[in-house]
Amino acid sequence: MRRNRPGRHPFGLATITWLYILWSLVPVLVAMRISFNSGKSRSAFQSLSWRWYFTDPAKSVLHDDTLVQPLKNSLKLAALSMLITTPIGVTMAIGLQRWRGRLSKASNALMLFPLVTPEIVMGVALFLVFTQVYTGVPRGFTTQLLGHITFSISYVVIIVRGRLAAIGPQYEEAARDLGANRLQAMRLVLLPLLGPAIFASVMVVFAGSIDDFVISSFLSTGASSETVPMKIYAGGRATATPALNALATIMLVFTLVAVGLAALVMRRMRARQGGGEDAQLGSLAAVG
Repeated sequence: MRRNRPGRHPFGLATITWLYILWSLVPVLVAMRISFNSGKSRSAFQSLSWRWYFTDPAKSVLHDDTLVQPLKNSLKLAALSMLITTPIGVTMAIGLQRWRGRLSKASNALMLFPLVTPEIVMGVALFLVFTQVYTGVPRGFTTQLLGHITFSISYVVIIVRGRLAAIGPQYEEAARDLGANRLQAMRLVLLPLLGPAIFASVMVVFAGSIDDFVISSFLSTGASSETVPMKIYAGGRATATPALNALATIMLVFTLVAVGLAALVMRRMRARQGGGEDAQLGSLAAVG
């Protein structure tokens, strides 16, 4: 009987993996290719053109306000969600990691609540809260931003807490022994070590916010707060031009660029952290 040798290439698993990747990518590539059609067909390939991106004076993404506004709304929501959610989530993760008491377990369980709650339930709940309880909050973009922050914080907390558990308290304790105070130990040792987790959290928040449909739809008040997923859903059910495919392609490019930049930054940070812990503790010794 022939046995698999250690280190032998798993051709079966590799084949299944590549088939799955192709199955996932082909619809996306087809939609992107249709965005370059010179005609209005969304079901057949036509000659290549930039018509639906910027050359059409009325119906291209660049000149059609009904397409530009959702793109601006989605990017603004994603950017503000990252800037607001990440610091709050990192702070909460550090606090929950160090909190000891009877209520700490309940708080940790509540952090998982947005992750296990169906998004439709979360959207309805947020809608009722802003229409029945917090009626003074401006409807539209403000409520959408608050909704995105609400469901994104849990992702940041879980990612950062996982990194905190892997790091352990020894580096901060060593920094304190070398003369650093609590804030210096956190700023010079803990936060640099949390860098990869923070960047991962930023990208998760960005991807979740820019891709969200249900919560954005429930908290929207019309065209002024319409996002790209909402526009694509509405246009997909009606007669639309390849400009809608061009809008989705532009959004995809923004996402891929952001992910690529984050991966590049994380790679450089990990390279610097090859001997980074000893260097950080050495600098703290000088401070002490």
